[in-house]
This record gives sequence, C-alpha cells and structure tokens, in this order.
Amino acid sequence: MKIDDSKNKQNLQELIDTQDFVPHISVDCAIFGYQNGILKILLLKYHDLDLWSLPGGFVFEDEDLSEAAARVLYERTHLSDIFMDQFHTFGAKNRTENNVHQILLRNKGIKVPPDHWIFQRFITVAYCSLIDYNLVDTFPDAFNETRAWFEVDNLPKMAFDHDQIIPKAVQHLRKNIDTQIVASKLLPEKFTMKELQTVYETVLGEKFRRNNFQRKILGLNSLERLEKFYDGSANKAPYLYRFADHI
Repeated sequence: MKIDDSKNKQNLQELIDTQDFVPHISVDCAIFGYQNGILKILLLKYHDLDLWSLPGGFVFEDEDLSEAAARVLYERTHLSDIFMDQFHTFGAKNRTENNVHQILLRNKGIKVPPDHWIFQRFITVAYCSLIDYNLVDTFPDAFNETRAWFEVDNLPKMAFDHDQIIPKAVQHLRKNIDTQIVASKLLPEKFTMKELQTVYETVLGEKFRRNNFQRKILGLNSLERLEKFYDGSANKAPYLYRFADHI
C-alpha cells in the first residue's frame, strides 16, 4: 500500500506542533507472536529510514501510561483489547543519541527548532504482550512504511535502543509465562497437554520431558481436566484441558 507523502508530511508536522504531549516521555510495545513453534516480534519500518522499531509513541497530558500504550498500539497496528504488561522503564542518558526523529523529519523536509523536546532525551515505559500471530492485521500510517514479524534471535537494524528493549521483554515474558499464556488466548478453549507444552517450549526456548512438564503444570492448579480427545487414530487418547475460571 503506497502512502501519499504529502499526507505523511502533514501528519508529522501536526505531531511536532501539538502541545498536548508530556515532553520527554514515550511508550513502546513489544508484541510477541507464536506460530508453528517459533517466537516472533512485530516491528515497524519508518519511511525513508532503513531502521525498524517497536510500535511506540508519545503520552498525552490527559491519559494514564496504560491508556497511552493501548492507544499507541492501536494507532500503529490496529491491535486492540490486548493484555499488555508494563515490564521496564528505559532511561539511559544516551538512549536517543541516534536521533531517529531528527533524521526522519530532515528527510521529509520538515523544519523544527533545534531545541524542540522531540530532539532531547527520552525516557520510555515499555509494555509487552503475547498474541496469536494469525490475528494481526496491521496497516501503514504516517510513521511506518511497513511491518513484519522477526524471529527474536534474528533482528534487523533497530532504531533508538529497541535492540536492548526486546531482550528485556523476552526475559520478562519468560519469567511471567504462566500469566502471559493464560492472557494471550493462544490456545483454543479446550487443548491437549502436548499443545500447551509446545507453547511453553517455544517461549522458553527449551525442551521438557512430558511427565515432568505435566507434573509442573498440574501443580499450578490453573487447569481443569475435561474429557478425552478422540481423533480416530490408534494412539492413546489424551485428555483435554482448559484454564480454570479462578485464574
């Protein structure tokens, strides 16, 4: 989809002119997707700039951080009603030295006072989420030219310090995998223990013995065992499970 450059320039100019943002604060969203045993992350590519970034943006004066994260994610990707977990604040003094905003605006021919806050130090509050890879239907807008899924171990050249944010997000995802798996709705309402184990192994990046995994998961008291799943094969029918209502 080709975006009209004059419209892009107008939208960027409106962004710079607004006085409604909180200066020096941004939010970034690390959106992970699971597909066929592979963990990926959703990235956006800026116009006229050979760099990729997390979906991110500024915070309005009249909104909470969580509201800003949800709004920014929707504006950049059209994803909505996504469970997002705030996991870290990034405030290194040099995190925006490779000032992407300055390069982007210069490439668009937009003149901004050199002392504008958009060129100064930024602190970003980061959120992460795990979603079904197949549910994403993103769209390009004034700030990103395209989007793509990348394997977390094979990232492209990143803007700002996003190459440091992503490993931290993966670490948080793995540390809080039980909550994230429940909230992500990656699995159907009823699923087998093998299907659940595959998701855990993908996110954690390690393999488990079937019996050990089953013992660990059942010990969390987060599942309800249902009827057996009969698929017509000669193999022993596995039980179906679903997440308990109390979690």
